[in-house]
Amino acid sequence: MPISQEEQLLAMIATLQQQVNTMLLQQQESRVEVTKPQTFSGKMEEISAFVNVACLYIRMKMAEEAAATQVAWMLSYIQEGIAEAWKDNLLDELVKGESEVESAEQLFAKIRNDFRETSEEERKIEQLRMIEQGGRTCDKYMQEFKKVTRGSSYERRCY
Repeated sequence: MPISQEEQLLAMIATLQQQVNTMLLQQQESRVEVTKPQTFSGKMEEISAFVNVACLYIRMKMAEEAAATQVAWMLSYIQEGIAEAWKDNLLDELVKGESEVESAEQLFAKIRNDFRETSEEERKIEQLRMIEQGGRTCDKYMQEFKKVTRGSSYERRCY
């Protein structure tokens, strides 16, 4: 049964309306400014900001991209310091198919785990392991020792 001119016209109008709606939506999306993350070098104090900004950017600007593209984009912001060597190792694993990272969310989790933010107590314990008396008097060394143990699980047990 042949389609009438009126039906053809209605179909064309519907198609045009759909195209206009798509263009308007794309314009609205492109007007939203989203900050890209700073490069990540592996420092503990950079973890939260890097992951949060990258996550927001991916959700706002790259939601339709493939997971592998999102992961590659994030890896491009991992530069400098220990994080660059970490990225190189992860890229090798990805190429060989040996990595468990298949999505941005898994990469976020891996970054948080591998460069994990330590608690105040863990930082204190690490400082305690690193202090040395050197050329200081015993009194000066003990004052630093007490300062470092304050807030750790070793407080009052060591002296």
